[in-house]
Amino acid sequence: MVEINDGKPRKVKVLGPYTFALEDSDDVLSFSDYVRGGYVTQVKMPKKVSFKSLSEAFASPDFIITDFAKMERMGTIHACFAALDEWPGGGLPTPGSEKDAAEFAKLVKVSDGEPDAKVLEVFSRTCAGSISPLAAGLGGIAAQEALKAVSGKFMPIRQFLYYDCMEILPDVLPSEADCAPRGTRYDGQIAVLGSEFQEKIENLKYFVVGAGAIGCEVLKTFAMMGIGSGPKGEIIVTDMDTIEKSNLSRQFLFRDTDIGKSKSSAAAAAIKVMNPTVKITPHETRVGPESEDVFNDAFWDSLSGVCNALDNVQARLYVDQRCVYYKKSLLESGTLGTKGNTQVIVPHLTESYGSSRDPPEKSIPICTLKNFPYQIEHTLQWARDYFEGAFRTAAEETNTFLSKKQEYLDELRRQGPGTMLSTLQTISSSLIDDRPHTIQDCAEWARRVFERLFSSEIRQLLHTFPKDNVDKNGVPFWSGTKRAPDPIEFDVKNSLHLEFIIAAACLRAENYGLKPSKEDIDQMGKHAAAVMIPEFVPKSGVRIATTDAEAKEQVENPADADDALIDELVDKLLHEKTLTGFQMFPIEFEKDDDTNHHIDFITACSNLRATNYSIEPADRHKSKMIAGKIIPAIATTTAFVSGMVCIELYKLIKIGVTDPNRVIDDAAWIRPDAYSEEQMKSQAKTLELFKNGFANLALPFFAFSEPISAPLTEMGGGRKWTLWDRFDISEGQDISMERFLSVFKERFNLEISMVSCGVSMLYSSFTSATKLKERMPMPLSKVAATVGKMEFSPSQKYLVLEVCCNDESGEDVEVPYIRYRFRD
Repeated sequence: MVEINDGKPRKVKVLGPYTFALEDSDDVLSFSDYVRGGYVTQVKMPKKVSFKSLSEAFASPDFIITDFAKMERMGTIHACFAALDEWPGGGLPTPGSEKDAAEFAKLVKVSDGEPDAKVLEVFSRTCAGSISPLAAGLGGIAAQEALKAVSGKFMPIRQFLYYDCMEILPDVLPSEADCAPRGTRYDGQIAVLGSEFQEKIENLKYFVVGAGAIGCEVLKTFAMMGIGSGPKGEIIVTDMDTIEKSNLSRQFLFRDTDIGKSKSSAAAAAIKVMNPTVKITPHETRVGPESEDVFNDAFWDSLSGVCNALDNVQARLYVDQRCVYYKKSLLESGTLGTKGNTQVIVPHLTESYGSSRDPPEKSIPICTLKNFPYQIEHTLQWARDYFEGAFRTAAEETNTFLSKKQEYLDELRRQGPGTMLSTLQTISSSLIDDRPHTIQDCAEWARRVFERLFSSEIRQLLHTFPKDNVDKNGVPFWSGTKRAPDPIEFDVKNSLHLEFIIAAACLRAENYGLKPSKEDIDQMGKHAAAVMIPEFVPKSGVRIATTDAEAKEQVENPADADDALIDELVDKLLHEKTLTGFQMFPIEFEKDDDTNHHIDFITACSNLRATNYSIEPADRHKSKMIAGKIIPAIATTTAFVSGMVCIELYKLIKIGVTDPNRVIDDAAWIRPDAYSEEQMKSQAKTLELFKNGFANLALPFFAFSEPISAPLTEMGGGRKWTLWDRFDISEGQDISMERFLSVFKERFNLEISMVSCGVSMLYSSFTSATKLKERMPMPLSKVAATVGKMEFSPSQKYLVLEVCCNDESGEDVEVPYIRYRFRD
């Protein structure tokens, strides 16, 4: 089917996950038969879209549905906007006015059926107001639509999109007097929610974890809402990172003058300019187990809630665990290009962030990286791995050998002959065989590396597996995702070849403390071209891994890992006389410095390998994004998700979970009437207020749905519990292990068979009698300190204990954890 190679895009029919067929057309029907091979690339074709005129659209509207639970409201909301033009005097109904709401209802006409009376009343009483989260969310959508209009990229909204969050309003709508202007910057918000609600907002104490793209947007929205501006209010923000140039495009609180400064401090300063009344405290401390003396019990207990603005799952899970432990609400959000999601976690109502997780990211098989790449991501990962090995790991291993020598060699020997041989060869090359003394030496080394990576190793691969090679079943070896490579002949006039030489030589020079001048760099191509390269002679008996298992086995048991060669290398290194006082300088990969040659090397190295395998190369920008693992972030999506999570914050205030002084009955779940049918119905009704959001501004796609309720676990005896429940034991003092076991049995009619704290087992029914005799009279905290090697900060009051229990019949019972108070 050679006719398909003319490069014209053709429509296909998808037949399955791995198969497709060309759609019938006159030219396709005349094609010759398909035999094998070929590479297919998806081509997105332009699509012409048309729109109704404004008058036509108003008369016959098309809606983008955002929440299918509210579909019936769309017609009424549309009619409300149309009716605004008819309001007397050209103004807007008075906020909170029942009289104006009644008059407004008379103007609204829907094309089918009766309008929703509740929607009419709410629309009239709030339409003159404005709230910052809604402005941020809809502003993000509008900005993306503007980008679509000027770029022709992505699909525009056709034609009306209405977003409704009536559930943020108090159950009793605020009166006209409560919504009247106060002459403050919050009058727009007061017009919607009332002055009493505004006071609650101003006195919130919120913890924002992260001051990156989402963090900046959230902090801005918090400031516009007035959070932290009341006498009891405060915003605490923490971020351990400093500002880099690449942050400026999407982290809008920062400017060029902030580069190098702490993100949290710079963000706090910018927020104070926006709203001087906000009290905001910046920290540069990572939120994790190591900072629990900073973010301690008193800190968490004082919070109204937490908002995550993090870029990694591990940190999110830790904050989530803390929120569950301290029973604090959590606002979660994330973006990936034009995609965004929001999640609200409500104590005792919803599951936590960690209750459900995405599957782990698939890693690239080793054999694919080493020998059979077929995507640019594979060559970039290969180049990144080579960078780490050649310019960081080699230098670190060499320095460790120079500082510890025999101790280091003994440790290497314990790791096996394969690891020891490869490491010693690297160290020998770094210190003796290929140690450079001049910039010219570095350029010549780069030329030899070029030959090995992009010519010799490819020739050896083709010698082992020729292009016409077939397996025992007659199937071509080079088929499917396996692309037959071609070696590259070095050409100093080829810009890609020269870029590799310069970047590799400069990095090599940095490893050895050499500093090339501009003249040195200009001469690198000349030095590389002058290197004499011996003619390639294929090796026989070379093993090349075609599966991950083979690749792993070859690393662990290389064919040439004999003791004689290892001993020879050890002797050579220990007797080298030129190593006194010498050290190398390992290079940490840094993607944001355009002068350090890191991305230059990755791009050139990857694109040369891509050339070997006929893979479409990537430009510097794309290479930087993939190799640097930069998560695509744009301001439009960031604004949208920050607005949506702040909408959920209004709802948290409404139901009272943001009050840090609220009374929490930790024993309520133990009572027989807990989680009754009536209680579950009440919780379900409250849960309906909240929405998790999923959006793709490019499509456009919007979906809002209720959060998943906290799953119930049966404990026997009619009792149930959720992840928000626990046993609390506080006897006013640190009691003995024996007394602890007795108290638990008396209070909960359950017998403990095992107690653990962290990773240490403090007690079990099968613990030796000697250990039990020693531990039973000891205070429980002392058992944890002795057995678990735990250290307690002066502010620490509680131990978290995991237990296994049996009921009266001896059956195992699944129970929540215990929070044990050992000091007042």
